[in-house]
Amino acid sequence: MRTLVLLLAVCAAPATMAVTSHGQDAVTAAMAVPLLAVAAKVCGRWPLAAMAVPVAMGLATNVELLAPAYWPALVLFGFLAGRRMPSGRSALGFFGGVATVGLPLCAFVERELWAWPTQLLALLLAVVMPWLLGRYRRQYAELTSTGWQLAEQLEHQQRAAAERARLRERARIAGDMHDSLGHDLTLLAIRAGALQVDPTLGTRQQAAAAELREAAAAATERLRDIVGVLRAEDDGERAAGFPDEPAAGRPEETVEDLVRGACDAGLTVTLEGGHEARALTGTAARAAHRVVQESLTNAAKHAPGAEVRVRVRARVTGGADVRTVTVTNGPAPDRRSAEPRRPSAAHTATPLTVVSGGAGLVGLDERVRLAGGTLGAGGTAEGGFEVTAELPVGAGPPVGGELPAGGEDTAPAATTRRHPRGAPTASSRELERVRRRVRRSLARTVLAPLAAVAGIALLMAPVGLVSSSLSVLERADYDRLRPGTSRAAVEARMPMFTRDGPPDDAPPVPRGQRCVYYSTGLNSSDAYRLCFADGVLVTASRVGRAAR
Repeated sequence: MRTLVLLLAVCAAPATMAVTSHGQDAVTAAMAVPLLAVAAKVCGRWPLAAMAVPVAMGLATNVELLAPAYWPALVLFGFLAGRRMPSGRSALGFFGGVATVGLPLCAFVERELWAWPTQLLALLLAVVMPWLLGRYRRQYAELTSTGWQLAEQLEHQQRAAAERARLRERARIAGDMHDSLGHDLTLLAIRAGALQVDPTLGTRQQAAAAELREAAAAATERLRDIVGVLRAEDDGERAAGFPDEPAAGRPEETVEDLVRGACDAGLTVTLEGGHEARALTGTAARAAHRVVQESLTNAAKHAPGAEVRVRVRARVTGGADVRTVTVTNGPAPDRRSAEPRRPSAAHTATPLTVVSGGAGLVGLDERVRLAGGTLGAGGTAEGGFEVTAELPVGAGPPVGGELPAGGEDTAPAATTRRHPRGAPTASSRELERVRRRVRRSLARTVLAPLAAVAGIALLMAPVGLVSSSLSVLERADYDRLRPGTSRAAVEARMPMFTRDGPPDDAPPVPRGQRCVYYSTGLNSSDAYRLCFADGVLVTASRVGRAAR
């Protein structure tokens, strides 16, 4: 409300003061104030209509828009229209319409063609330039707003990245629990099962071993639940390619250490070429460790008592040094005929529950792929199962790898895929687009008035030529003029346009009379002066140097 009152005061006060100072009737003042009040009220919703009100009132007062009483309203509403209009097309159409209507107004109402360039110049200075400044201010505000929006978007992205990092850490913990603790619990259950059927132990010791085996099985079930919870919020994160670091506080095992631990637990495992795995480093070494670990765990679960064979071979493929890791287990023997052995050389006689989670081979395949290798798995002709991984020597963290099936880049900050050097991001493209709009708006604010002034200057020559040719009063028509003739009868016989002002040495206009001038010839500096008072012709004379 305060803004509306201030706007009305700035616009209506000069018009009201001009009306009273010039002695015009109160009807004009009564029209000016409410119309400007309505324009101020609707300026926010219909800025173009509000701008049209002072333009129309200015034209009604002076066809050349030389009405100082309405200049504050013209400037203010022009600026507000540029500031609030989302598009400039309608305003440009409005300006063109005013210029088009102004030509017949100047030609047939004022009968003075030179008034048209003056009108165009006044329209440019009082309305168009403030409108351009308003447009520039609007687009600059959009640039500022876009910058803050991009900053807020970047903050949200950083928060989302931090949340994804937390989810990846949860998935990494789940992966470590699946691969490490699940494997250890499997070996623990194998040892407890072997002790349970050891004939050298007493009944009490065998019962304790049975309780230990059941506790290990229950622990694996609880571990399965924990793994499911940790993976529920970020399904597939383990297969997304986060750094495969060894569990905190636990030394990184080699393939030889892994096989040795399995043999000590009671699995029948043979290792060939274990030293070849030492050439693998980084991601490839950890992938080989996971392949052997997962294969041994699956063999203990699905083929208890079967022999497991681990082979590591070195070969060259396509000029690259690779290591082939193969883990093969035979079919499970008949449990009823299996002779129990001690933990160092026997297998459990009962099936085991291990933490699988349904993502064992899928996770292995992704780990191997991210290490630059390939993984194959399938049954053998003897009824067993074989897993083969080919891993390159010297493989490091993957660069520019494909996204996982979810389509979302879940890699951590250290391995996040970056845009190519120099490639613009979506945020930078949007910011540059808004900056270009602001630069173009600033250029239009400066160049458009200059171009308009140049166009008006170019119009001056043809307008002057037409005005001069159509403002010549023939000598015969001048001789027929008689004082006392009504002005309407006189103007009916006069040329279309009047001369643009009196000659330089014309005498002053008599008091109480209004005079018009017509050229005596196309290139003549003299003029015929017709002076009127009370609607009738008072005097008709020739003024200028030749008239002396």
